[in-house]
Amino acid sequence: MHEILTLQLGQRANYLATHFWNLQESYFTYNGEESSPVDHDVHFRPGVGADGSETYTPRTLIYDLKGAFGTLRKNNALYELTEDSAPGQGLWDGKEILQRLDPIPQSEYQKSLDQGTVAPQLSSETVRFWSDYNRVFYHPRSIVQLNDYELNSSIMPFEDWGLGEELFNDLDKEHDLLDRDVRPFAEECDQLRALQIFTGSDDAWGGFAAKYVDRLVDEYRKKTVLVWAIEDGKRVHQTTKIKREINKARSLFAISPQATMYTPILDPPTRLPSSIHLNTHSEWYTSALISMAMESVTLPTRLRPYQNFESLLAGDDSIRRIFELQASITLPKGTNDSSNTTRAGKVGPSEQGTSKVKTKFDLDFTYDSPDNEDAHIFNQLQVLRGDEPDEDETSPKEDLGMLRKMRLYSSEPMFHRLHTPLHYPILDSFPTDLLTAPTPGQKINVVAALTSSGRTAQKVKTLEFVAGRVIGVDERENLVNGLGEIRESYETGWMSDSDFDD
Repeated sequence: MHEILTLQLGQRANYLATHFWNLQESYFTYNGEESSPVDHDVHFRPGVGADGSETYTPRTLIYDLKGAFGTLRKNNALYELTEDSAPGQGLWDGKEILQRLDPIPQSEYQKSLDQGTVAPQLSSETVRFWSDYNRVFYHPRSIVQLNDYELNSSIMPFEDWGLGEELFNDLDKEHDLLDRDVRPFAEECDQLRALQIFTGSDDAWGGFAAKYVDRLVDEYRKKTVLVWAIEDGKRVHQTTKIKREINKARSLFAISPQATMYTPILDPPTRLPSSIHLNTHSEWYTSALISMAMESVTLPTRLRPYQNFESLLAGDDSIRRIFELQASITLPKGTNDSSNTTRAGKVGPSEQGTSKVKTKFDLDFTYDSPDNEDAHIFNQLQVLRGDEPDEDETSPKEDLGMLRKMRLYSSEPMFHRLHTPLHYPILDSFPTDLLTAPTPGQKINVVAALTSSGRTAQKVKTLEFVAGRVIGVDERENLVNGLGEIRESYETGWMSDSDFDD
């Protein structure tokens, strides 16, 4: 068993993770159906409900602020607890005044799931919270509400990176978050393989995540840590933009050296192909688009047979841990489509030797600058899901160590491509008009990639410049120097000390 434990930190993270869990639920097969290629035990845990029945729930921890969970209850139908409706008053024997907030009405989509009826079509108006389109039950231990701050509060906004650090320190001092929240899930695993973290990085959640990753790495030193760092891609006032850039710089500096993979994600991406219709004001829409790439590129981690995903990310030196998330979307073969969706997905190989590294994709979720074909690529992992690729596009069945030696000998990027016939399913919890072309069979092909390239150096250089101008003197030197060291490792011609000695 190679289990993965997930942590979801903040509103944007939970929007994306909800799409992720809905997709995992859709891969389940039942009596009379062909066995699924997805190993559900990687992300789901067996348990026992309140009535003694067996349950199967996501192995995840969901953190969010007060008022962010919508109609999602801590104790759901699987873990309904019979509590005294009129609890005792305890030590207080005086008169009590009970104040209750008006309950949030349940969405029609959730009502249909509870009743087993046909689900109504969702829209950006009917999706008020990420829980409105959630299709799975969670264990009560998975729900962690942080009552110190309220969602969208104008009095105490949860935006300053330092607030996240302070909140984590206060909670950890009071409860020891690893003992209270993480350890019960980790100890259920036969062989915990990785920790997957969804988090905001340009607000206070970046500070919260940085402290959390620091504790996790200290406790689970040999485990893989995969971080999806979500950034707000909408245009904002210059003052707010600078604050977010500083938050991103702090998150990058604090988290990326400790994580196995740190992937910045623009939500929404800056440039969109004509085949995509996106309501940029709806996080339900934007997170659905991101899920196409994020869920597809991590699919090898939960397929049978087991894929050593982490060693493919390591490249040839395990130094570069910041990756770009990119994707192209195509329709299955045989689909009559007059749009340019299929043509846009036909991405040719670059001109670097015989490698099949790609530099152009329909969607770039990491950087807002145009694709730079001249940027040096150090490592790329591609996942093709759906129709069978051309014969010459499959990765050679050679030893990974030999591939690395050949790459160094030929001065080519480290590259690996994986294919699975499992299409990306379009669920009823998905925006129906996100793709402009019709999708017969409610499935699409996706080419998703994680790329480590020289473009990262320019991005870090920009953050380094902003930090040098805005950050206070006490923190400036440490942050700017740290970002400079990270930037240098992504510049062409950079050589590590070990390489120099060799």
